[in-house]
Amino acid sequence: MKDITLKEIAAKLGVSITTVSKALKNYPDVSEKTKKAVVELAQKLHYTPNSFAVNLRTRESKTIGLIIPEVMHHFFSNIINAIIDEAEKNEYLVIILQSNETLALEKKQVELLINKRVDGILMSLSNESNNDEHIREIIDRNIPFVMFDKISKLSKCSKVIIDDQKAALSAVQHLIDSGCKKIAHIRGPLNPQNAIDRFIGYKKALEKNNIPFDSKLVYTCENVTFQEGIDFAKQILEEHPDVDGIFAITDLVAVGVLSYFNDNNVKIPEQVAVIGFSNWFMSQVLTPKLSTVDQPSHLMGVKAFNLLLEEMNCHKEGTPFTPRTIELETSTIIRESSMRRN
Repeated sequence: MKDITLKEIAAKLGVSITTVSKALKNYPDVSEKTKKAVVELAQKLHYTPNSFAVNLRTRESKTIGLIIPEVMHHFFSNIINAIIDEAEKNEYLVIILQSNETLALEKKQVELLINKRVDGILMSLSNESNNDEHIREIIDRNIPFVMFDKISKLSKCSKVIIDDQKAALSAVQHLIDSGCKKIAHIRGPLNPQNAIDRFIGYKKALEKNNIPFDSKLVYTCENVTFQEGIDFAKQILEEHPDVDGIFAITDLVAVGVLSYFNDNNVKIPEQVAVIGFSNWFMSQVLTPKLSTVDQPSHLMGVKAFNLLLEEMNCHKEGTPFTPRTIELETSTIIRESSMRRN
C-alpha cells in the first residue's frame, strides 16, 4: 500500500497543503475545527511524515551511531541501556553496532554511519584500533563525536573516561595491604589505552611499596576471555607457585582464575588473593565473591550521550564547541577473594 501524502489529505478536505501541515503541527493560526478534521483523517488513513523529507528540511536525522566492542559484555550492556534511555528522552534513535574488537569491522561501521548521515557518533574503540584514519575522518568531517571507556588520547574529540591508572593502583595497593608480596598481573592486549593504563597502575603500586617489578609475572590476554583466565591461572601456578596475589584486567578474566583455583583446591584468598575490574554482576554471586574495581557504567552512558547532545546542539545552531574530557570516579570493592589476611 502506497504512503498517504499531505497533498491527498488536503484534496479530500478541500484545504491547502500548508493548512494540513500546520494543523498536524498544531499551529495556532489554524482553527480547532480544521485541526480536528485533519488529525482524524490523517489517523484514519495511517499517515506518517516522510522522515527523509523532514531530515532534508531540518538537516537532522534524529539518529546517532553507537559502536562498541562487545554487546553482551555486562559493562557495555549497561552503557547501551543508559544511552538508549537518554536518547529516547531527547527523541533520538540509536543505531547500535558491534566491532567484535576488530579494526576492519570498526572502519566499515564508521563508514556506514557517515553514509547514513547520523547526527553524531559514540564509540568505544576495539582492541585493534588507535588514532586511525577512520577516526580522523569523523573529526575532519566535523561530525559530533564522543569516545568513552576505550579511547585514543591522540584524538581531538570529547571523551568520557575513568582514571585507569589510579583505579589499578588502588586495586593492587589493596592486595599489598592484604599481605600479598608477589603479585601477578593478567593484562589486556598491548594496544588499548585502558589496558596500558591499568598495567602502568599495577607497576606504580609495586614501585610505591618497594616491590621489584618482574616482567615474568605479567601475562597478556589476546581476547580478554574467561578461558584466558583459566589458562593463565594454571600457568601462573606452574611457573610461580609462590605468587600470592593476582590483579586481572577484567572481572571476566578474574572469574576464569577463580574457576581454575576452585577446581584445583587452591584456597582463595589464603593461598592466592584475586581482584578483578569492572564490578560485573557475576562478581557478587561467585564463591568466593570477587573483589573488584567498580566502573560507573550507567553513568558513563548518560554522560557520553549528553556530551554528544551538547555538541550536536552547537553544531545545529552553528556555535563553536570545544571538546572536553569527563573523568568519572571509581571505587575498590573488597569482597571474599581478597579479604585482609594480616
